[in-house]
Amino acid sequence: MEDTIYEELPVREIIRDKNGCRLSDISKKVIAEISLKIIVNGMELVSILCLNQQQEELALGFLYNEGVINSLADVESIYFNDKMLAVLVKLKEGMVIDRQESLRSITSGCGKCYTYINPLKKSQYKEVQCETDFSINAILDLMASFVTKSEIFTTIGGVHSVLLYTPDFELLTEDIGRHNCFDKMTGNLLKLDRMDLFSRGIVFVSGRISSEIMAKIIRIGVPVLVSKSTPTSAAVKLAQQHNVTILGYVRETGGFIYSCPERLIP
Repeated sequence: MEDTIYEELPVREIIRDKNGCRLSDISKKVIAEISLKIIVNGMELVSILCLNQQQEELALGFLYNEGVINSLADVESIYFNDKMLAVLVKLKEGMVIDRQESLRSITSGCGKCYTYINPLKKSQYKEVQCETDFSINAILDLMASFVTKSEIFTTIGGVHSVLLYTPDFELLTEDIGRHNCFDKMTGNLLKLDRMDLFSRGIVFVSGRISSEIMAKIIRIGVPVLVSKSTPTSAAVKLAQQHNVTILGYVRETGGFIYSCPERLIP
């Protein structure tokens, strides 16, 4: 079942022309999802609806972005059990999971959706420090390129995508949930030992920016977040409080700046 990300299903295609509507029986690729368990020190911490892809990276990123771990060094072992559909994580001795953090089910539609940063972990969500200026022209050009990069969306549909861009590094992640894309991105950089890239990068996201997404961005220290959709008001307030620049409704021809415009240059 590893990396099975779609199923071929029988559907009826509707075709309308000048003679009216007609139906045709065909098969179509439909995006698949699994309920992935993250089991930490023998305790089921969370169940996440996601693509059956990059399971360990998703689990690592989730644990980091939730403030459970602070680096890969906090993890003694991690592996994906495909029969259990679970990522089994053993933390280093002395690491403790707060029972208040378990057990939750995270939906593919961002059902968790924080409207604030978890007060139990607030000290781990610091103001983003970045002295770099970012070109608006470059951001608009990058957005035009970003919307064509998701191969899964192009061939099957049904997924969101997130791109981390720096001048010398790019990473694209895809999943049925935007929040999963961010966690996969974080897990990949934890494994690569390149978390420093976030502090000088721009992140592009295909969907709206909720406060949950904003909390992840603050946790990893990204200075600029760009969406083809809209931020929520709660996300904008979090961005203003933590020095993150948000751009929304961005197309090749323009967009809107919702917070911290001072690091952007024409």
